[in-house]
Amino acid sequence: MRSRKSILSFKQLDAYAKPMEDFRIQTMTGASITLVSSIMIVFLVLSQFADWIHITQVPSLSVDTSRKDKMKINLDIVFPKAPCFLLTLDVMDVSGEHQNDVEHSMHKTRLDANGRVIDKQLIEIGEQFKNSTSGECGDCYGARPGCCNTCEEVRVAYQEQGWSFDVESVAQCVKEGYTKRMKEQEHEGCQIHGYAQINKVQGNLHIAPGKSFNQQGMHIHDLSDYRRPEHKWDFTHTIKQLSFGDGQITNPLTGTVKRANTKFMLYQYYIKVVGTEFVNLDQSKLSSNQYAVTEHERDVSPSYGSMPTSMPGIFFNFEISPMLITYKQERKPFSHFLTDLCAIIGGVYTVAGMVDQVLFTASRRLQKKQQLGKQI
Repeated sequence: MRSRKSILSFKQLDAYAKPMEDFRIQTMTGASITLVSSIMIVFLVLSQFADWIHITQVPSLSVDTSRKDKMKINLDIVFPKAPCFLLTLDVMDVSGEHQNDVEHSMHKTRLDANGRVIDKQLIEIGEQFKNSTSGECGDCYGARPGCCNTCEEVRVAYQEQGWSFDVESVAQCVKEGYTKRMKEQEHEGCQIHGYAQINKVQGNLHIAPGKSFNQQGMHIHDLSDYRRPEHKWDFTHTIKQLSFGDGQITNPLTGTVKRANTKFMLYQYYIKVVGTEFVNLDQSKLSSNQYAVTEHERDVSPSYGSMPTSMPGIFFNFEISPMLITYKQERKPFSHFLTDLCAIIGGVYTVAGMVDQVLFTASRRLQKKQQLGKQI
């Protein structure tokens, strides 16, 4: 008896008392509301599930504390009207570090007049000639005392003096076939691709004609070959890639095409680089960079004499922001999904029940009025 009373007392806690089957009335209106509410529940549940599995990226801004580290510039640019032996890539920054004629991580690919690859190796016109005979001492032509047995040694000696270098007047260059190879490649194009390591400070990376060297604190390029009127070279170019650091970020300069009107065109790209970090759901991190760019171009053709008013070529002037943008991946907790699921099901059934009750009461009253009208 005691257990039966306990069960009866416990049953009184039931907030969902069930009516007897005999007192249940099923109507067409109730069936229609049930069908519509079920469809709504399925649609809302699927929408909530899609929202739950969706990963959002929440951005935040902080100070970049890794400014002492090096940063990598990835470059891939095509020059259809400039041969590889003509182009020199240099990197310099405000800290005083200069990287002249970067070659250890940058590669030059020769292209024919139709843009097809000729040679994938790093190109150096006028390869150093190694004389097998002993006792020979080549002339340095007054540039420095001692011997200059190769065209490259004579060129370096001339650069140290700041003299213009004419390959046709240097016996070593003629012997090594420098002039012949230059003529063979005169109508070729070039693709420069690779990367360069830079400090995280303001600086520039530029591609200009002629060999570069420093003289009395000034950065100079030898334009003697480029200035010759018989050469129809120019700095028409296509930027296939210019990015800073690693990571797959769409960059604004990708696919940029510039067509030069004259051979003495100067293209300047002013780039503002902002450090970017991606934090995945598993807390793994990927560091990269994104940037905004402003473009400027002008004709620097000589006004008087044969020297241009400025250095022709392509200059990427970059400035590193001290801020860091962090994109953190986030997903709603599973408990939020369950809470939303219960809210959807309970809310739709509650509202559907209220609508059904209103419609059922209205139909009953309408039926009673109709019956009274028939009796009268």
